[in-house]
Amino acid sequence: MRRLELAERAGWRGKADSLGFTFHHMDGRRYWDERAAYAFTLAEIEDGLETPAAELHAMCLEVVAEVVKSERLMERLAIPEAARDYVADSWAARAPSLYGRFDFAYDGKGPAKLFEYNADTPTSVYETASFQWMWLEDLIAEGRFPAGADQFNSLYEKLKDRFAAIFPAGGFVHFASDADVVEDRQTVRFLEDIAAQAGVEPKFTAMQSIGVDADGRFVDADNYIIGAIFKLYPWEEMLREPFAERLAASKTLFLEPAWKAILSNKGLLPLLWERHAGHPNLLAAYFEDDPKIAELGRSYVRKPLFSREGANIELVDNGRRAPVLDQGYGAEGHIRQALHPLPRFGTGYPVMGVWMVGDETAGLGVREDRSRVTKNLSRFLPHVILD
Repeated sequence: MRRLELAERAGWRGKADSLGFTFHHMDGRRYWDERAAYAFTLAEIEDGLETPAAELHAMCLEVVAEVVKSERLMERLAIPEAARDYVADSWAARAPSLYGRFDFAYDGKGPAKLFEYNADTPTSVYETASFQWMWLEDLIAEGRFPAGADQFNSLYEKLKDRFAAIFPAGGFVHFASDADVVEDRQTVRFLEDIAAQAGVEPKFTAMQSIGVDADGRFVDADNYIIGAIFKLYPWEEMLREPFAERLAASKTLFLEPAWKAILSNKGLLPLLWERHAGHPNLLAAYFEDDPKIAELGRSYVRKPLFSREGANIELVDNGRRAPVLDQGYGAEGHIRQALHPLPRFGTGYPVMGVWMVGDETAGLGVREDRSRVTKNLSRFLPHVILD
């Protein structure tokens, strides 16, 4: 595994804009960054990232199966009491899942270490599935990579196949996000396009415009019943909205399903450690009220049960606390995870985002920052497999 310094493709910005990848820069800062890329061997990908992700995913599903049967564990994860039956019922019905993303620390030498599982509303799907693949094809065509260069990336094809499996007869499916957030809207638009290729008829609705009809069914602004919906909106917020009491009666099929509220919760990490302590791909983790946190000593990461894009994550290194991006998360509780510094390559600290589609591994997206916490504007760098 190594970091390659590269020249940018001529005209890549125009290509990105024409394809709808308009958030390649955000707030005036570079998000997509092809001035560098990460190169791996096939063994590093298959043994170091792909195999651990598949194993951890299976372990995570075992945790879900246990949590849905336990009021104590539901409370531990701050699942609202009124929503617990709904979450459990979604698992009992085997409500289908579309995708998720594991975030790992990995340097190509030691085992990958799980930081968290973005199992509910992961983004960076377009840049992983499509734009970095175009980048690879262009660099092969230019002779900068050999013809045999490859990428850990079947995300596009597997998403298409998964939509077809979930909706074998096609049909009408809503897609929802905050319409005013460019990255979210373009991410959802990309998924709409994939679903359409799988035989689904997509219709976008802003989350804010969803209402309830006289029969208790969710409807869009045009009063169409929402029978099935992909929503880029987290369950921890949905379960606390005023309409949460109507979820069960609505008969709506949600992607992601409500049981993903368990996997997208940082409380998953101590539950995994309690059941698989010493696993090479896990870091020691405990709920903050667990006396065992003393085992972590003076170096650990303090994480809210719910947070996004590195917000309110606190690194404590030998008692020294790093600055925190405070966005108000943490009211529901915290966990502590063993401090495992990200590897440094040049001036960057990369996080490996390994994608799952259904129960299958599907690709890799690399996010890099100059700090040790990956945030919303951390850069996305492409990758290549060179054996």
